[in-house]
Amino acid sequence: MIRVPRSTLALLSSAAMVTATAGAAVAAPGQNRAQLPGSVPSWATAANRQAATAGSSPVDFKVYLDWNNSGQAADYALAASRGQARFLTPSQFRAKFAPSNSQVNAVEQWLQSQGFSVGFVPSNHKYVEATGTVDEASNAFQTDFGQYSVQGKVLRSNSKPLSVPSGLGIDGVLGLDESTALMKSYAAPPGAFVNATPCSSYWGEKTVTSDPPDPKTLPNGVQSLPSDPPDWAPCGYAGAQLQNVYGMGGAIGSKQTGGRGVTVAIIDAYASPTAADDLATYSDLHGLPAPSLKEYAAPGTYQRPDNPQHSPSGWSGEEALDLEAVHTMAPGADLVYVGSPNNRQDMDAALNMIVNNNLADIVSNSYGFSGEAVPPGYRKPFNDIAIQAAAEGISLFFSSGDSGDETGGLGGTPTPDWPASSPYVTAVGGTSLGIAEDNSRVFELGWETGKRKLLNNGSWGDANYQYGSGGGTSRFFTQPDWQAGVVPSSIATQYGGPAMRVVPDVSALGDPTTGMLIGQTQTFPDGSTRYSEYRIGGTSLSSPLYAGMFALVVEQTGRMGLPSPALYATANGTTTYDVQQPTGSDPTGAVRPDYVNGVDGSDGYVYSVRQFDFDTDLTIHVRNGYDDVTGLGSPMGQPWIDALVTWKAAHPG
Repeated sequence: MIRVPRSTLALLSSAAMVTATAGAAVAAPGQNRAQLPGSVPSWATAANRQAATAGSSPVDFKVYLDWNNSGQAADYALAASRGQARFLTPSQFRAKFAPSNSQVNAVEQWLQSQGFSVGFVPSNHKYVEATGTVDEASNAFQTDFGQYSVQGKVLRSNSKPLSVPSGLGIDGVLGLDESTALMKSYAAPPGAFVNATPCSSYWGEKTVTSDPPDPKTLPNGVQSLPSDPPDWAPCGYAGAQLQNVYGMGGAIGSKQTGGRGVTVAIIDAYASPTAADDLATYSDLHGLPAPSLKEYAAPGTYQRPDNPQHSPSGWSGEEALDLEAVHTMAPGADLVYVGSPNNRQDMDAALNMIVNNNLADIVSNSYGFSGEAVPPGYRKPFNDIAIQAAAEGISLFFSSGDSGDETGGLGGTPTPDWPASSPYVTAVGGTSLGIAEDNSRVFELGWETGKRKLLNNGSWGDANYQYGSGGGTSRFFTQPDWQAGVVPSSIATQYGGPAMRVVPDVSALGDPTTGMLIGQTQTFPDGSTRYSEYRIGGTSLSSPLYAGMFALVVEQTGRMGLPSPALYATANGTTTYDVQQPTGSDPTGAVRPDYVNGVDGSDGYVYSVRQFDFDTDLTIHVRNGYDDVTGLGSPMGQPWIDALVTWKAAHPG
């Protein structure tokens, strides 16, 4: 878990809310060079250093260039998202703000003079790809490199800030250090997985008393399970259950055409070879129309699919979940999938590809870092791409993370996750959701899970924090004006100083215990490969569900740009479900059986209680009104859509 020392943080107050260490080069005394502030990861310390990096080791990286008049670009993006300016086409944005050909040529010539090979440059000139060796990078950037131990991995990093020639307009360099190996998918099940039974098709269908487990499956001679809590976990919600619990059935329509004319994009690392077939099978089984899906690979010259830090198969569940969740909530929308060849800086390249080529109206992303402590030089290039998206009217949703405040309930430094904390995206948190037999909402609570194991004496043990909706107060971004007066001051100013951005903005179902049923081709321990369905969750579910629902709005309004100003302006008790702390009538949790081996009962079962709203040792808590677990709350169907449509009509741009 990466931590940022409080002393290293600086605060920047500006209308555009740019990062505190924006990456602007700082001139080195007496030299025609400039250091890139924040270009050394916080984990690259002497205490973590294991060895020097071999000079012959290959490096491939991207040199990011700043937008021309970057402050104006940010102002324009926010004005357009408020309906105060017209959205731009990609070519119009490039004409106004992109680096010139001569600027790109100057960077390319310098890189080549240092021995690097130059590769792909996108048409918005946001970055220049290059490849070479560690020795060449050490000389060019006037630093040295070592191998550092971090989060159980050994990663490469420069030990001193990167230095570049002054006047080149370099905004950051991504890829020389391996911070992006710490990026993770929020919903990637390990290997094949099958739901154990009993489980309920809707909340309350089966209880421990009405449908007790087979005594032979209970460990340690336990004869029966306690009946408190009484409910078995759902098997996983799907189709009409999810559409109607959020009141979207009318907008989707009986012919399942909701979202028609809108394109929603998904970005993940790698690409599952069965994703399209799995989505088609899932749609057929759950009453959804045949999907419209286009698949792309992120652009680039120097792409390495064999990232040793992550397995490509680990992201296949994420891809299936993202596509199936969006298609469930916006079955008439077109889907675009862009797969990065790795989970390094090419994830940002995939986003840049969508934005720069106008491939979608909405983008949902379910990946991120555990906290905000990525090198500051990573934040500015991403924000620049998000600014272009907002200026073009493209809405970006990001999962808020699955580890609460990143303390694990054990103390430490609380932090929201990045990129969810960027003020140029809308962060989606998670909830625990009970859906009744008639598809109405039984309850919706903040997703923070405490796990209680079955003890040898047949009782449930003490609860320990397991996972939950990511959230908290940023240490890098000042409060955007749409959060002012909505986010309680006690949250926004909890570190002292000015009010800061707080995450998440909104929420939807995320708890894996009450999660979504998804379908995926899985390889089982016996070597067989087949389509199978299982329950899954995480804010990886929350974000595409919310993005799909937002497509029902965009169908009527046209592009919205950054959604946050409109979402905050229209949130009230009629449009948005205010997720609150449990009352006496709410369930305390659910009983969940799991196979020891994940696929069948041959190796036995384990039983646990997944306790709801378990935030005792966290710094983020569900509250009335806005809170840092569920944000404003979740959509309430047609009133939510109507309010956003009305807002857009009053802010046409």
